[in-house]
Amino acid sequence: MGILSGNPTNEPMHYGEVFGVWGYLATTRGLLVGYQTLYNHTGDGDLENFLEDMMRSMKQEIEQVENLLKVNGIGLPPSPPERPIAALESIPAGARFNDPEISASVGRDIATGLVACSQMIGQSIREDVAMMFGQFHATKVQFGGRLLRINKEKGWLVPPPLHVQTPELAHV
Repeated sequence: MGILSGNPTNEPMHYGEVFGVWGYLATTRGLLVGYQTLYNHTGDGDLENFLEDMMRSMKQEIEQVENLLKVNGIGLPPSPPERPIAALESIPAGARFNDPEISASVGRDIATGLVACSQMIGQSIREDVAMMFGQFHATKVQFGGRLLRINKEKGWLVPPPLHVQTPELAHV
């Protein structure tokens, strides 16, 4: 048997894993309360349902990552307080985020989360840590596809300039 080839849960986490997991937890907790706030600004039912599902998934991720850190004797980062539910009508019109802005912000966060998960998978030497972040990555891929569909259906997608090849230039 080689080094670190036993049960991965009995192996120590290396400093990169600790830092990455701890930072992922701190970021996810912050995003969660941000989404709770954005949820209060959301007027579209499909976007509301999406945010509810996403927040539920984030809470599960947070629980898994907290358990991993606790089992390995690592202190948890501070957690911001959860945000209360507010009525959209109570938010002044000029102070509201609109639905396309919320969707774009969440889409950016999903893309950033995919990179963070990929980085954790690549730097992990513990299989259980790599697999956990592989699951998080797969979930984010699904949420990203779902949000893209919502953006297209609602007309919120702002594509970059589209490349349309003309037939006369196809041979060049």
